[in-house]
Amino acid sequence: MRLFGGYVHGRISRKVSKLQTGASLISSMLKTCCHGLLVTLLLAGSPAAVSDEVKTVIGPSNIDLYDGANALMAGDGEEGVRRTLRGLELAQGPREIKIAHSNLCAGYLLINQAEKALTHCNWVLERDDTHWRTYNNRALVYMKLERYEEAEDDIRKGQELRPGSKNLKIVKGMYLDETQPVRTKIEVDDRRGATEETADEPPGDVSN
Repeated sequence: MRLFGGYVHGRISRKVSKLQTGASLISSMLKTCCHGLLVTLLLAGSPAAVSDEVKTVIGPSNIDLYDGANALMAGDGEEGVRRTLRGLELAQGPREIKIAHSNLCAGYLLINQAEKALTHCNWVLERDDTHWRTYNNRALVYMKLERYEEAEDDIRKGQELRPGSKNLKIVKGMYLDETQPVRTKIEVDDRRGATEETADEPPGDVSN
């Protein structure tokens, strides 16, 4: 983009300010996204979660796991993690155990405890390497930890398992914003300004 100098200085300043604001917004979104985004994305088997193929319902047989999932869905990370941990202790069978670890993966990220979240994400994927939602959530954990290569790898694996996932597209966009930020090149052409300044100068003495 070519701009003429002098009278457009204010316009350049405003554009730079907007770019700085945009960069700050992206950074802020990454820091805070985990709350809003994971509330939407997080649960593979929550009481109310419905997959594309199968409805998953955990009833009163594990009320803590049920209430913990509902708390996480409502955005209450602290209560959600507390109830899910209790539900994990009472879990019956591998399915409930996996759901508890998957929800803790997301829950700990909601409350900004990425290292603990990573432990539970890893637990799930070590036992089920087709669990695309956990790849999605672990990618967010890795971004929180600034482990971007591993985040990219998890996004790729998740998309291989679920090519049309909107959730993974959102996370990939966040990853690209962090690793390949868009920068606008501003070229200032001072020629017009220099011409105007010369025109404004009074004529010098003329010697015969």
